[in-house]
Amino acid sequence: MPTFAMKLNFQIVIFKKERIIMKKYVCDLCGWEYDPEVGVPEQGIEPGTAFEDLPEDFECPLCGVGKDQFSPED
Repeated sequence: MPTFAMKLNFQIVIFKKERIIMKKYVCDLCGWEYDPEVGVPEQGIEPGTAFEDLPEDFECPLCGVGKDQFSPED
């Protein structure tokens, strides 16, 4: 009767839940603040959306300027 040997490798992966802090951005023209923890629900931007992940055509809800007119909050 043939004998079979099988080598099993197991890897245990532990995921730590880390809270990622996303930066707030401020409109250079009017001072409106984009807070990623809040999002912009009236524009379909869900809470938890990083500024970098906003659509390229995102506009400031108050003055209408584009993403390129926002700066990270200090």
